[in-house]
Amino acid sequence: MAGVSAAHSNPRSVLEQVLAVLPGESARSLQSLRDDLLDELEEIRLRAGQPLELCLRQRPAFLAEDGELTQSPHRGVRVSADELAQVVQRLTQFSRYAVEEDMRHGYVTLPGGHRVGIAGRAVVEAGHVRAFRHVTSLNVRISRDHPGAAASVLPFLYDRVSRRPLSSLIVSPPQCGKTTLVRDVARRLSYGDFAPDNPGLKVAVIDERSEIAGSVDGIPQFDLGPRADVLDGCPKAEGMMMAIRSLSPHVVVTDEIGRMEDAEAVMEASLAGVAVVATAHAASLDAWRRRPWMERLFSARAFDRYIVLSRRHGPGSVEAVLDAEGRPLRRGGAAER
Repeated sequence: MAGVSAAHSNPRSVLEQVLAVLPGESARSLQSLRDDLLDELEEIRLRAGQPLELCLRQRPAFLAEDGELTQSPHRGVRVSADELAQVVQRLTQFSRYAVEEDMRHGYVTLPGGHRVGIAGRAVVEAGHVRAFRHVTSLNVRISRDHPGAAASVLPFLYDRVSRRPLSSLIVSPPQCGKTTLVRDVARRLSYGDFAPDNPGLKVAVIDERSEIAGSVDGIPQFDLGPRADVLDGCPKAEGMMMAIRSLSPHVVVTDEIGRMEDAEAVMEASLAGVAVVATAHAASLDAWRRRPWMERLFSARAFDRYIVLSRRHGPGSVEAVLDAEGRPLRRGGAAER
């Protein structure tokens, strides 16, 4: 799996992974994009009848036919409704379950862990989205691996005296590097990089939206180490309990907790003596605590550590590492890349 991570470090390799599904003219224009801009690319947004938009690390821009960026929508490469339909058709070939499973949740995962978000006419049955018809927008969210992203925070996540991992929550608004960080934490715990005399820990990854492992047809596209077991597409709360009962993990890793059942599963893991490393969408720890079930987790000290991220110096900027009571152990702001 090491080769997967290596491929993600090359901006051209990353681009090749998404070009296979993009319409011809858009793909050709993207191939003309400079490497330094490719390295900053976070999202490729296609909207029917609108210019193709690129969201870079520092700014959004439209893509012109010559591969140059422009702030003028009139110069951007236009995406037709037919081209969007072609992209959707191509997406289905990457997963046997794309139409029945992924697409009803509004996304498809590509090889390499890239996520394609879908907008359009939702088909609703019994109060649940069953499919999308007349797709009008696609958002290709570029996924990059950053081995070593957790290097500076890892010492705070392991108690060398008791020789146990500490339950930790990574908090930030969207697109601040939460998933990148939690992925590297899982990998380093699995490899045993946190202590020189530790062979590594059994890590159960509950990857409901296929973002941590980036699995396609159940196969992780990212290196999570030799001791990681991935429950791909499994609901978080149910997956955490399944893992505790059947996989005997030292650590459970999951993404985006926020519901009542998530909180209950974290509490159960805590009572079972299993550490949980998770992420949550919130602007700050205080904002996260304002959700009723999350305040319960805080009051019960279910998490030993809180890591607060921002984009102040780029994605992955560590603003603070806090203890179980929210007291700072470290304040920062440097991007952990």
